Amino acid sequence: MTTRIKIIGAGLAGSEAAYQCAKRGVAVDLYEMRPVRSTPAHQTSDFAELVCSNSLKSESENSAPWVLKQEMRRAGSLLLDCAHAASVPAGHALAVDRDLFAKRVTEAISNEPLITVHREEVTQINDADPNTLTVIATGPLTSDALSLEIARLSGSTHLYFYDSISPIVEFDSIDMEKCYFAARYDKGTADYINCPFTKEEYERFLDALLEAQSVEGKDWEKLNYFESCLPIEEIARRGRDTLRFGPMKPVGLRDPKTGRIPYAVVQLRSENLRADSYNIVGFQNHLKFGEQARVMRLIPGLENAKFLRFGQIHRNTYINAPTLLGPSLAMKARPNVFFAGQISGVEGYTESIATGQLVGLHIAARALGNDLPPVPRDSALGSLVNYICNAEAKRFQPANITFDLLPVLEEQTRRRVRDKKERHRMVCEQALAAFDAWWNSAETLLQSRSHANV
Repeated sequence: MTTRIKIIGAGLAGSEAAYQCAKRGVAVDLYEMRPVRSTPAHQTSDFAELVCSNSLKSESENSAPWVLKQEMRRAGSLLLDCAHAASVPAGHALAVDRDLFAKRVTEAISNEPLITVHREEVTQINDADPNTLTVIATGPLTSDALSLEIARLSGSTHLYFYDSISPIVEFDSIDMEKCYFAARYDKGTADYINCPFTKEEYERFLDALLEAQSVEGKDWEKLNYFESCLPIEEIARRGRDTLRFGPMKPVGLRDPKTGRIPYAVVQLRSENLRADSYNIVGFQNHLKFGEQARVMRLIPGLENAKFLRFGQIHRNTYINAPTLLGPSLAMKARPNVFFAGQISGVEGYTESIATGQLVGLHIAARALGNDLPPVPRDSALGSLVNYICNAEAKRFQPANITFDLLPVLEEQTRRRVRDKKERHRMVCEQALAAFDAWWNSAETLLQSRSHANV
């Protein structure tokens, strides 16, 4: 009997998973609730709409995000191809024009004959049918009804935390006489707008930020933020210099007008190819809109800023992956149900696409009559999966790809190689070799099964 593939959510992970199946000749039903039902953060009905940032992280060779993307490219990621085609200048990072990126993904998925798109909300999961493989890729903004269904499947109340998105300003409203283009340490191209602060300007801005009123919300006294995406006002409350050592760090950003390193810096990154809108990097917050305008206009160069979007706060939903998932990202207790994307316990756009790609490969293989071996631990993707499946369950938080997740070099090698950059190069080389060996066998298996199925 033919296996049915049901993917819920046409975000980054769901779109990538659907494409990986279709590429191997496996038909997919892809469900997306927008525009029938929207979310607090999305603005369109396009697939893979980015809401928090437009960056897919570093493209610097031998960095952890770079090696993960290299593995994804070698396995034929659709969304990385779309990201490259929709890229905007961002120094050493891969950043995209959000609208163009989403439109490219939507067009590619919609034009794939083996993918049937259903614009409807899914509220129930049929995990009893052995001929149906279901992928839950609904992301951090999973609907309440489906969240309850996931809680039923998991056997316990799943976790959630709150996340925030940064403001966007119109480029023409930025006073470039007070700002300058630069990349930190002159690394990559100078694509970031830098707003330099004197000590007095920083103190005035900090006081205003600490006094600003937050949006009133239910149960905000119980907020559980992801540490890597704290609201700017939460960081400021931890000490008067925390911003200067965090999102306003001036190190490596010498002001060409003064020849000096500023006391603090706010960076802005282009949001689209036209470079007519800029994201205030790291300035996610949950202040009232009027308060945001007042405080942000104390940033040098933004005194007359026109805001195209204010920062907001929204719920992020994810499961306790170490208790629930195996190395294919299928549920241990319900092997026909898979999770992919941020809801699976990864953090970040690149990581979400990567898990969608991996799950797509696994379910394609299952549909074609076989199982792929687990992706190797030494690879970047394998290290990410290893973390979300084997982290300490009681303290589990979503993770980005970092060198901390990758295996360390042998002790003898570490003693011999003192240079950190060279160590990173060796770790990346080890990761790519492990991934290539796995991918060569996996690709052969998928191709032979696909041809036999046809």
